[in-house]
Amino acid sequence: MHNRFKKNPTLRYGMVGGGATSQIGDSHRVALQRDGYYDLLAGVFDINPQDGRKFGAELGLDPERVYTDYREMAAAESAREDGIQVVGVMTPNSTHYAIAKTFIEAGIHLILEKPITTNVEDALDLIQLARKHNVLCASMYGYSGYPMVRQARAMVENGELGDINVVQTEFAHGNCATAVEQQSEGAAWRNDPKISGQTFVLGDIGTHALHLATFITGLQLKEVSADRQSFVSGRVLEDNAHVLLRFEKAEKSSQSAAGYLWASGVAVGHRHGLGIRIFGTKGGLEWRQEHPNQLHFSPLGQTPRILELDSPELYPCAQRLLRVNPGQPEGYFEAFTNVYADFAENILAKMAGHEADPLSQDFPKLEDGLAGIQFLEACVESSANNGSWVSCAIHAD
Repeated sequence: MHNRFKKNPTLRYGMVGGGATSQIGDSHRVALQRDGYYDLLAGVFDINPQDGRKFGAELGLDPERVYTDYREMAAAESAREDGIQVVGVMTPNSTHYAIAKTFIEAGIHLILEKPITTNVEDALDLIQLARKHNVLCASMYGYSGYPMVRQARAMVENGELGDINVVQTEFAHGNCATAVEQQSEGAAWRNDPKISGQTFVLGDIGTHALHLATFITGLQLKEVSADRQSFVSGRVLEDNAHVLLRFEKAEKSSQSAAGYLWASGVAVGHRHGLGIRIFGTKGGLEWRQEHPNQLHFSPLGQTPRILELDSPELYPCAQRLLRVNPGQPEGYFEAFTNVYADFAENILAKMAGHEADPLSQDFPKLEDGLAGIQFLEACVESSANNGSWVSCAIHAD
């Protein structure tokens, strides 16, 4: 067990979005407070000024630092001696680019919800701006913070699976099997192309499944063949998608890996549905988010076994994330917190002028967010052309 809650240096934090009606805001607030790395001091919490101010008061913030516009917040906070040093942006997709750009240009480190933008050009621009202004940015793929996801990554890196042949990843639930957008504001904007972008489930959850695959395997996506469907009457964007994946050839590998991704909101009976299976020349792995503390490992020619949080085989990258004693469940909030903690350690190291602990540098970055946008645009083009193979090979260099 590793307790990261101690008298850590505190980073001054602000939030854009994440108000009373936000689905994801509480996850960010739990994560930023858990280890004492951040102090929430400012925010723009709602498009409705009155609701935003009310929510800020409920959080106990100084009324002068509860803003009604993100531009006003960026200008005021960057001018203060005690202004925020980090901002979390968790607003609808179409607003991400303008908000992120404003805070990056103000020199404020950034945690940005996914998908980071609605097009590749804007994503590339954010990456270049972050480099220009010497700002650290994280793309919030929170599932990468699970200890067993880090363990799987280390096992692949250390050759325990051999060359990767097949990757099957999915995020398929049944929560949108009816027209939930008629009753839910959050579901409504996710189904509006003007706000969500060109995709629904692919952008909302499919990018999580893709990031899990590339994060664990280290493989880079080369091209996709996609088929998008909308099963619920009146729904404009896809609520189900099947995507064939081809990956770039890994270094020292004799052939390229193939894969399959399923994203769905109409998988009735599935409650969450994020999971991944990876098969190599020496063994296979399987992990599911609903049983996050178990990693199924099948070495070639040996009896399959289940790795647990107290398994002696765990690598340091997984051990450092354990927060409770064996047998106690660790879950979603802890995974989010681990990403936040890693990001804080990198910011603090940067401020102190030294390199961060290498084990803390696996937090998801804007480049991971860019890969997600490349994937989405390729899927849209492929599906519109009868599943033709479309390249994802655009790089931020």
